[in-house]
Amino acid sequence: MNPPAPHAPRRAAVVFIFVTVLIDILSFGIIIPVLPHLIEQLAGGGIARAATWVGAFGTLFALMQFVCSPIQGALSDRFGRRTVILISSFGLGVDFIVMALAPKLWLLFIGRIASGICAASFTTANAYVADVTPRENRAAAFGLLGAAFGVGFIVGPALGGLLGHFHVRLPFWTAAALALLNFCYGFFVLPESLPPERRSTRFDWRHANPFGALLLLRRYPQVAGLAVAFFLLSLAQYSLNSTYVLYTDYRYGWGPQTVGYTLALVGLCSGLVQAVLVRRLVPRLGERRLMLAGFVLCGLGYFWFGAAPGAIVFLVAIPLFCLGGLGGPPAQSIMTHQVDPHEQGRLQGALSSLSSFAGIFGPALFANLFALFISDHAPVHLPGVAFLLAAALVMIGALVAARATATMPAPSFAPDAPAGLPLAPRAEP
Repeated sequence: MNPPAPHAPRRAAVVFIFVTVLIDILSFGIIIPVLPHLIEQLAGGGIARAATWVGAFGTLFALMQFVCSPIQGALSDRFGRRTVILISSFGLGVDFIVMALAPKLWLLFIGRIASGICAASFTTANAYVADVTPRENRAAAFGLLGAAFGVGFIVGPALGGLLGHFHVRLPFWTAAALALLNFCYGFFVLPESLPPERRSTRFDWRHANPFGALLLLRRYPQVAGLAVAFFLLSLAQYSLNSTYVLYTDYRYGWGPQTVGYTLALVGLCSGLVQAVLVRRLVPRLGERRLMLAGFVLCGLGYFWFGAAPGAIVFLVAIPLFCLGGLGGPPAQSIMTHQVDPHEQGRLQGALSSLSSFAGIFGPALFANLFALFISDHAPVHLPGVAFLLAAALVMIGALVAARATATMPAPSFAPDAPAGLPLAPRAEP
């Protein structure tokens, strides 16, 4: 009997991490339609005041990710990916319970701090994929991971909107159950991707702090250029995170249930793009051209959101915006090609720190812009100003990415050093 193909365990490991990320995203997606409304209830003062607090919550969440992402990346390089993912999943479960019970805004605030810390585990998930995937397949694998985000946002917001229709805190209890289920799944099923011989020899705080992690990018100039584009793309994303719920409520009168369904549509389109189109288009267009096309389509989608005259036109923009998901997986793949295998966790930590750094001021920027341009003091009534600014940022990112990769040689995809194959799971699935 012939031994199994060496890529079989790698493929299985990608499936394992896909399920892990999917359950995590489900837990986050469920609370999206209701969190702004719960903040509005606890803060009082209407939509404009709620927008300010939503911005503050988003900033806090991102600040925690900024600090903790490189720490988790470095810890996973030293001790393995599985342990970091398990601890984060358990922490999320406990945190959602705290948020479900929060009687005051300050306790919800503390819960958001813990969410930001635990959500930094997505750094480790990306490093996991780099561990178990050959160079030539990484764009498709990152696309599959992106599809997990998409599927999570299909079911999560729709379910959260439905549950929020009955009680605004019910989605938090459901999110807690999902996160604890993810912990159990990971404990019994998720294999380790980084064998001991490929781990860092020590944990270095100089590299684990967010600024030290960013120094890694200086050693790879082309990665640094792409990282700037990645930062601008991440900053633009916070226009959706911080204003989508309140914007659609203000302009179209959408409640949690409708918002949940439309976010499910976003998730469906994003999942199809990243799971199907990325894998098919990378061999035909190449990673660079596909990345740049994704940036441009994303920018056009944001512009359409901000300029849409009505709800139907706004909905039509969703598929166009989701085609922007073509850009992320090849960009990540290009960056992993330039970095040594034992530094993949640090790379993903640095990228997560950039995204989180954008989130430190992005939510407040977009939320306060939205609040200003719908207020009585607005220089002009322009509710879609946040999306228009996001469109400009993404287009600038496209130009930066084009310049950074203009002289980058196409990867040869020479055989890697043996990728970290998963060890046996602790128990049968």
